[in-house]
Amino acid sequence: MLRIHCTTRDLETIRIAQRPDPLWEIVCSLCRLQDREGRVPFGAWRQEAVGRIRGGGAPRDAVRLLCDLVPPRCSYFPDFLTPAPAPDTGGLRAGVDRVLSTPRGRLRDELGLLVDHSRPPAEADALGRGEVAALKWLGGSLLTYHELFLGPVWQRVETAVASDVARRSRAMASGGVRALVETFRPMIGWRPPVLEVDYPVDRDLRLDGRGLLLLPSYFCWRRPIALYDDALPPVLVYPVDTTVLPDGTGAPGQLARLLGPTRAALLYEVAARGCASTSELAGTVVVSLPSASQQLGVLREAGLVTSRRDGKYVLHSATPLGLRLLGEPSGEQP
Repeated sequence: MLRIHCTTRDLETIRIAQRPDPLWEIVCSLCRLQDREGRVPFGAWRQEAVGRIRGGGAPRDAVRLLCDLVPPRCSYFPDFLTPAPAPDTGGLRAGVDRVLSTPRGRLRDELGLLVDHSRPPAEADALGRGEVAALKWLGGSLLTYHELFLGPVWQRVETAVASDVARRSRAMASGGVRALVETFRPMIGWRPPVLEVDYPVDRDLRLDGRGLLLLPSYFCWRRPIALYDDALPPVLVYPVDTTVLPDGTGAPGQLARLLGPTRAALLYEVAARGCASTSELAGTVVVSLPSASQQLGVLREAGLVTSRRDGKYVLHSATPLGLRLLGEPSGEQP
């Protein structure tokens, strides 16, 4: 669990990023490329990415370098890859410029930490020394990866993030920080003055009046991510609903005709999220809580969904049969 300790000042300055951060999407998508998690929402994207990588050339070279910096399971990756966004954002190129302007001492220290978690890239020494050629290669790899691997799905990324920001902003406007935090359950809870975050390790982060940036991410999966260095401006990257489509369509039409639109939408949501509570699903599909519970029961009896109680929540997951019914891509690693 990650415990984020807040002061009154921090609660006054919690803010939500209004758009996806290209560098965080690069890092998170590199994790999805390697760990094969989120097979329903990311399976087709991963298969297309693998095809590009197998073609060799610039796509393969860019992925090789970046995967060495962001290793499988992403237990650690250098914080300099995801610098704090400038007030005017400036887009991807401005973000890459901030990466390349990282002080040499920080480059060396963070790449040194990478050695403790995985095999560092062959270029690690040159990057740590701030050599121009190595930095140019890193910058080019970030730009190439974004263009070839994220560019084709960027509209979907922007649409999903915009939908998430609108929903959470409405909650915050009507009910303040407490109402905002409620939209994140069960992955984030509020035990004043501490935010309790579902996290792979036990950790404390003290904001000490610096505020907190909540950053929605399309390729973040299942649980939030924070920077490794507590001294950096605090940011909490969290996963958005990956089933929001740019054209506003919902679950696949054939599946809706087979199961009915509500059950089809629920099954798609359960599979896309990996695990979700009844209230989360009801809110996303826009049905009442009793209706969602009843329809999930039908899916459970049909062997398409499994359910388990976790405290006061009932969490649902798709079964292998449910995933096959959705036509889940098998996914491959590069």
